[in-house]
Amino acid sequence: MRKGGKAREAARVKLWAARASTTVVLWLCCALLLATSRELGRWSGCLTQPLIVVERRFEAVAAAAGERAASASAAVGAGAGGERAASASAAVAVAALPPKRIYKNNGYLMVSCNGGLNQMRAAICDMVTIARYLNVTLIVPELDKTSFWNDPSEFKDIFDVDYFIASLRDEVRILKELPPRLKRRVELGYVRSMPPVSWSDISYYHNQILPLIRKYKILHLNKTDARLANNGLPMEIQKLRCRVNFAALRFTPEIEELGRRVVQILRRSGPFVVLHLRYEMDMLAFSGCTHGCSNEEADELTRMRYAYPWWKEKVIDSNAKRKDGLCPLTPEETAMVLKALDIDSSYQIYIAAGEIYGGQRRMAALTSAYPNVVRKETLLPSDLRFFQNHSSQMAALDYIVSLESDIFIPTYDGNMAKVVEGHRRYLGFKKTVLLDRKLIVELVDQYKNGTMSWNHFSSAVKVSHSSRMGAPSRRQMIPDKPKEEDYFYANPHECLHQPEALSVL
Repeated sequence: MRKGGKAREAARVKLWAARASTTVVLWLCCALLLATSRELGRWSGCLTQPLIVVERRFEAVAAAAGERAASASAAVGAGAGGERAASASAAVAVAALPPKRIYKNNGYLMVSCNGGLNQMRAAICDMVTIARYLNVTLIVPELDKTSFWNDPSEFKDIFDVDYFIASLRDEVRILKELPPRLKRRVELGYVRSMPPVSWSDISYYHNQILPLIRKYKILHLNKTDARLANNGLPMEIQKLRCRVNFAALRFTPEIEELGRRVVQILRRSGPFVVLHLRYEMDMLAFSGCTHGCSNEEADELTRMRYAYPWWKEKVIDSNAKRKDGLCPLTPEETAMVLKALDIDSSYQIYIAAGEIYGGQRRMAALTSAYPNVVRKETLLPSDLRFFQNHSSQMAALDYIVSLESDIFIPTYDGNMAKVVEGHRRYLGFKKTVLLDRKLIVELVDQYKNGTMSWNHFSSAVKVSHSSRMGAPSRRQMIPDKPKEEDYFYANPHECLHQPEALSVL
């Protein structure tokens, strides 16, 4: 009996010690949460680094909690210790979230994005910011499934939806779907749907959109690309756009992991360049650019352009458009530019694009000059089977690799080129060669017709691009001409650590 009493007493002491250690962990989590809430503030703005720091701090706490729980488990039994470990981990997971922002809800905003992955990405950032400013509840955006790419992917198939919602809860309430009563109203067609006016400042949404939300309780905005102005917005709004883009919108763990694997494979062989070679069938058809194509190919591209009624331009002078710098560079022109810039021929050239129009025949000049041309399909052929026929998920992989590359070179200034440029600026102004296509095609033609030597060609390319490498700069503002301004997501300078000299420009 004495031995049994001593054993029970020892068990009680161990149980008390386990409970005490768990209590300490929970108090520590609360203390960190309070400190974090003071750091976040009312308008959190660009918090990519602070959010990462907070995550790591709580990961350290979680690790400590796991160690203490394991010790408690050994002392008082696996069952009780396992339950305490689970409760401690759950408490840490809850504590790691930013505190909810409390506000009077003015209604619900539904969003349908249009275009490719990066066009939709920018639109999502804008719509989160607008929802926050209008004090409404945002429903997780619907992605485009009817465009040329015909990708059936949902938001949750591309982005980490739970992290997206949780990481922004101190700014705006985001739901995966409408409450049941309101959802039935939408299913019955009782919802106002409209596209917002392009390049609008925030006053438009306050004066025109908010009254509609208050009236109908639900508003559906479609065609959401480029609906918020580049410039003239309050600093806190610009910083929130950046926070959504650089912190809240992260890809699913599966996409992130596969992207890291591609980068690791590339890194094993040394430096690599990502070439966003936008010489794909859809781009050539849309732009009407047929330089270097056969007559049959030019006819095929023209027929494709007429087949899509929303591609408004019909009769296009390809030569004139090319001379104006409005066409993507061909693989042949791109090879000349890489050599002129002294890109080492031993470097790996990762093609971030879909299938190149004309196949190996059009790629011959590039692969001859740079033998180490690779694609995700050649690096991880078997692992991409789950991503086939999902163009946005494939584009997400290219996005990850583009951010990590030693040099990023887009041959056309489409949405991916612009958004990746801005993200690389945010990561420390990583080298991004912004090609002057109008000048390049002029130099290429002079070299090919014999009026310019290779040395002069190479020198002219180097000199003209010495200031086009993604270095710190201010966005160009053109009052009343927002389409001609520098795009916000290509250079979100409000969120970047600019040199002192630029602060006075």
